[in-house]
Amino acid sequence: MKKLLVLLVLSACIAVNFAGDKSRKGTTGADQLLIPVGARGIAMGESFLSSVTGLEAIYYNPAGFAHQQGSEAMFSYMSYFADINVSYFAVGTNLGDLGSFAFSIKSFDFGNIPVTTFEAPDGTGDIYSPSFLTAGITYSKVITDRVSIGANAKVISESIMDVSAVGFAIDFGVQYKFSGNLSLGAAVKNIGTNMQYGGPELQQRAPIPNTLPGSRSGMYQIVTETFQIPSYFELALGYKFDLNEQNMLQVASTFRNNNALEDQLKLGLEYGFSNMFFLRGGYDLLLENTNQNTFGLTAGAGVNYQMADGINLTLDYAFREVKEFPTANHIITLKLGIE
Repeated sequence: MKKLLVLLVLSACIAVNFAGDKSRKGTTGADQLLIPVGARGIAMGESFLSSVTGLEAIYYNPAGFAHQQGSEAMFSYMSYFADINVSYFAVGTNLGDLGSFAFSIKSFDFGNIPVTTFEAPDGTGDIYSPSFLTAGITYSKVITDRVSIGANAKVISESIMDVSAVGFAIDFGVQYKFSGNLSLGAAVKNIGTNMQYGGPELQQRAPIPNTLPGSRSGMYQIVTETFQIPSYFELALGYKFDLNEQNMLQVASTFRNNNALEDQLKLGLEYGFSNMFFLRGGYDLLLENTNQNTFGLTAGAGVNYQMADGINLTLDYAFREVKEFPTANHIITLKLGIE
């Protein structure tokens, strides 16, 4: 327990340095890192990082993947807003005493966007589609019967036509299981390099100053400003009520200390029947400027079906309210596990 407290204190110190600086709010880029994955986690308001397991733990708290039994594959699809769709794929396995390893990739589909210029503000007839991608490798391990730790190493790539930016980041997480059904979790996310756009599209030809008329023009490189990625610290608490042999109720809350917006409090619950059917709900609220949050109520359901030969099939759905937009987020996740 003392080692856990030391780790949490260190995590809090890192959060003070990398997240929660009010002067940096609204100055970060690579906001794709803030878009969650997995219907179960989203339906519970992203609140359950103290008890999350399986491949969904990669995004929320990599320490939770250490409790994965056997191997698992996961595909998730989110209908975001403004005609943006998010796809996520992950695969991982538990190698016993060596720990658990996983690979994940998240990509965005922005559709086809017409190319416009000063000379053709209504479009040139050409189209383009930005490419946003995050790929990572995860390692996690059970340290004791109560403590597990994990880390993600990931590369962040953004490309718009012939202009792109690349960054690298690391996530750290820890989970602690108290006696009974109480759990504690902490995670530090997106600690990494600054990013900067560059590429051929930023090269422009223009006349060279102080040269004679008719002289050849020169090629100039537009230098863009570097930007930070949105790092944050999370601390979570969860409790599982075993109502009887068939019915279970899990409640969770997570505090997030951001460097990109106000701090958040996330609340969630999950009801399970016979470890087969699940109903979920959650809420995401800002601790300041509470009426300015883009997202709010979340809800969802899931089915977990045990097949023969140790094969487990899970189908989850989530709904997330999006304020100021005509449509909400809809998320579908399919997981296949082999013990």
